Order: sequence, then C-alpha cells, then structure tokens
Amino acid sequence: MKYFPLIWAGLRRKPVRSILTLFSVIVAFVLFGALHGVTAAIDSLINGMSDTRLRIQSKVSLVEPLPLSYLARIESVKGVEGVGYYAWFGGYYQEPKNQISVGAVDVDRLHSMFPELNLKDEYAAAMRSTRNGALIGRDLAATRGWKIGDRLPLKSSIYMRKDGAPQWDFEIVGIYDFGDGKIPTNELWFNYPYFDEARTFGNGTVMMYFAKIANPASSGAISEAIDQQFANSTFETQTVNERDWLRGRIAQIGDMQFFVNAIVAAVMFTLLFLTGNTMMQSVRERIPELAVLKTYGFGNTSILALVFGEALLLCVVAAGIGLGIAAALSPMIYRQIGAGGMSFPLNVIWTGIALSAAVAIVSSLPPARRVQTLNVVDALAGR
Repeated sequence: MKYFPLIWAGLRRKPVRSILTLFSVIVAFVLFGALHGVTAAIDSLINGMSDTRLRIQSKVSLVEPLPLSYLARIESVKGVEGVGYYAWFGGYYQEPKNQISVGAVDVDRLHSMFPELNLKDEYAAAMRSTRNGALIGRDLAATRGWKIGDRLPLKSSIYMRKDGAPQWDFEIVGIYDFGDGKIPTNELWFNYPYFDEARTFGNGTVMMYFAKIANPASSGAISEAIDQQFANSTFETQTVNERDWLRGRIAQIGDMQFFVNAIVAAVMFTLLFLTGNTMMQSVRERIPELAVLKTYGFGNTSILALVFGEALLLCVVAAGIGLGIAAALSPMIYRQIGAGGMSFPLNVIWTGIALSAAVAIVSSLPPARRVQTLNVVDALAGR
C-alpha cells in the first residue's frame, strides 16, 4: 500500500486517457459478464432438469398436438411410475406484446412429476375446487405484482372461446416455486378441463407428456418402448430425457458457447492492445521520473511493481464495475430468455476478475521490459 500514491499519481497524470481506458474496460466486462451470465444460466437450466423425467412430444414438431388418450398407454409402459401432461396456451396480458408463458395442466399429476415443486397443500386444494383457478410462479408474481385473490383476464394468440368471450378469466389461487432454485418460476398454470371444454378446437389433445421413471440408466430403453407404442400411428411420438430435450431445443439456436467465446476472445484481444498501448504511453512519458526514482534507491523490482500495479488497479477496478453492471442487468436478461428468478453466477465474477488481472499483467510486459533495461544516465539526459 505504500506505493499506492505513486500508482495513483501515474493514473492521474493523463486523466482523460485513464478515464477513456477505464470506460473501455468497463464496457468490455459488461459484455463479458452479460454473455457468460447467459450461458451460465442456460447451463444451470440444463443441470436443473431431472434425469428421471422423460418428455414425450410429437415426432413431427413440438407444436403438433398429441391425443389425451395416449395417457393410459404411456402409463402402461414398464418402468413408468407416473405421467403428467401439458397444453400450451399462448397467452398474453392486455396487449400481444405482453406475452406470458401459460400452460394448462392437471395439478395433481404435475405435482407428482416434479417432487422439487414447492406448492402448499391449500393451493393445490384451491386449484381442485376453483375451475378457473391459476397458479403463478414466484418470479412472475414479483415481476407483475400479482397476488393470490387477483382476478386475471388473459387472451390467447392461439385459442378462442366457444362462447365468444374475448378473454379467459382466471383467479389466482396460489404461488409456486422450486426448492433448488434452478428452474424458472415465470409461468402461469391453470386447470386443463376448464381449458379443454372452452376452446374452439384441439379438444382432447395436449402438447406434451411427462413420464417419471425410477432409474436414469433405463431412460433410453423406456423412451424406445414408449415410442414403439405409437409407431406408424397418426400421431407418432418422440421421447427423450428431460436434459437432452432442453439441450436439443437450445442446439436449434446454435452453438451458443462457441459464439460467446468467440465474441469475448475478440473483445479481450482488442482490450489487450488498448491497455498495452496505454501503459506504453504512460511509461514512455515518465521515463525521466522513473530514472529519478532509481537514483533514490528504488530497484528494478519496485519500479516493475509500480508499472504492474498501475495496470492492475485500472483493469481490476474497471472489470469490477463492469461485472457489477452486468449482474444488475442480469434479472432483466434472464426474464427475456425465460430464466427469470435465477441469480447471476458468482463464478462469472471471479473468472472476470481473474481475466482482468491477466490482461493487466500481459499488457504491462512490454513497458515492464523497457523499465527493466532503463539506463539512468540516458533517461535523465533525455536520450
């Protein structure tokens, strides 16, 4: 700490240059934190999926419906311990731009499929006794400001009502979350019978089934047995492990990890040259001053410590600010990708700080070499 005044004096020598460099590093690490925060959230989503649940959808497409009559046949497959189902609603609140993830479910079957689901017994009972009852995730409740007892009018971009009513009216009877915190809670669930009887088309169908199994090692065999049940039928199925299902959905977007790493590598490569140029200029301008320090007894190690310390202070502080901004923006970003309720991973922060220190050290190597070979006489003479 005794060298801090000298390090600070070096940064203040050209305040505009230091501020612009600081701002550049901040922007770089906001980008680093945001991008790696998204990939970390996706990894957390995948890891949060159960390896004892299978997802069964149409072999043609996820949006193609499956008959509800498949329920009993899936339950009869050896190794299947329980089956639930889900029907996509395509809901929005007031205006189409206010999209909400909404699904029709059987609450008892859903609860048995997701043992990590935190749902109070009174909320489940309220769903059974309230035909138009709805459960909302804790993050959705916090985002929208909705609470138990609120009456919620929603519209669907897919389904109209048989009675011609312009909207679907729901009563919020409970709030759910997941104990491990790895599964987003930004969705609304309502009773399937209410939905199925009121919609104008697609009656007696669901979008997806969930099958619970005991042994993850047998998921492949059980998946094949389920699909064999419906082979060569009008509605063929595709059954996969829940984690593989999510990986497949993400893979349709592209290799996100590759794109993120490529973008971050390009940014850090540019940042390395920027900070290196800043340090070279700073040291070049202070050659006589550094020579004076050597005449006062400062050795090469002390002078090098000043050079590295200046770069470290600039880069690490800026990286901390940038990562802090990324962490503050992360809830909004996570909600946009359907991962609302997740927190910014700490490992991204520590990785970012370590990376900023590495950038500072590498960018300081050329000026450090210049300082190490500094000749006091030549430096004081301006040669």
